[in-house]
Parts: sequence; C-alpha cells; structure tokens
Amino acid sequence: MTIDWSWIGDHTDDLTTLTLSHLQAALTAVFLGVLISLPLAVVAHRVRPLRGFLLGLSNVLFTIPSIAIFVLLLPVSGLTRTTTVVGLTVYTLVVLLRNTVEGLDSVPVKAKEAAKAMGTRPLRTLLTVEFPLALPVIMAGVRIATVMSISLVSVATYIGDGGLGQLFTDGFQRNFPTPVIVGVVLTLLLAVVADALLVALQYVLTPWRRRQA
Repeated sequence: MTIDWSWIGDHTDDLTTLTLSHLQAALTAVFLGVLISLPLAVVAHRVRPLRGFLLGLSNVLFTIPSIAIFVLLLPVSGLTRTTTVVGLTVYTLVVLLRNTVEGLDSVPVKAKEAAKAMGTRPLRTLLTVEFPLALPVIMAGVRIATVMSISLVSVATYIGDGGLGQLFTDGFQRNFPTPVIVGVVLTLLLAVVADALLVALQYVLTPWRRRQA
C-alpha cells in the first residue's frame, strides 16, 4: 500500500476544509453535551430518585448504533449538519453525565459544610466549591467525549456529512488508499491534539492540584 504524495499536495485546500468541518462538528457536540449534562448531573446528584433514571436513560441512548441515530433524526432535521451534531451530542451525554455526577459525589462533605457554615448560598457553593473540586473528574469525561466525537464524526458520511469521513468513502469507492490513509492520520492527529489541549486546560484550571503535588 503506497501513498500518492502528489495527491495530498493537490488537495491541501480540500483537506483543510474537511479537517475544520470535522473538528467543528465534534467540538459543537461536546459543547452542547456539557451544557446539557451539567444541570442534569446536578439534579441526579441532589435528587436521588432521579439519579437512576437519568443515568439509565443515557445508557440506553448510548446503546443505539450511531448510524441508527442519524437515520432516526433524518425526518426531523434532514441531511444537514444539525443531524450530525444532535446525534453526536446524544453519544457524549452518557460519558459527560456519569462523570459529572461522579465528580460531584467525590466532593468532600467537609468542604460543603465549611461553605455552608460561612453563609454561602447553595448556588454559589455549587459554582465555587463543588464544580471546581469535581473538575478533574468532569474533565476526564470531557476528554473521553471529545475523542469519541472526533472518531464518530466520520460515520455521518452516510448522511452526506462526515468531515474527514468523506475521504474514506472516496478512497474505498475508487480503490485508492491515499485518501483513506490521510483521513485516518488526520483523525488521529485531531484526537491527540484535542486531548493534549484539554489536559493543558485542566492544568490551568486546577492550580490547587499543582500546589498539592
């Protein structure tokens, strides 16, 4: 299996466009997943009867094959980027919701009691004590969800989207390995770079862990 390097040089603009499109779909899904999972996790953490229901529902959604989710969304949003993003967002929820709940569970009771003793309101305690202390576990979920979304964007090729996944389709249809190899390499690079940036972000956002170390 050989790579046609001239093909890569001739399609640099196309590769850039597909890479940016791929990244946009993945990051949008993760962003929406975070916005949805944070309030749901707070509810699951504080209202125990709903905990099992919410986590169970997210697990059920995760068992649905990605292609099936995209197909089910077609009558609603059609062959659009919205279908891709909504489908990916559904998949991020199981990881983000569970990790956020576990992160909130890991916050020491003494830390919350100390905030309460100082007269801190519940909402402020959540934002300034619980979320910061739960951040390492939450960020672990964000990292997993991000890498997972980057890998799943390619599946949306079957509905006319898919970012770098279009290179796989093009390569297989023409029995031309270069686009397939390039698509795999770029997808891996996106995942590695995105994960490294999230690790750096977590390092910046958790200075107290550096002091402890």
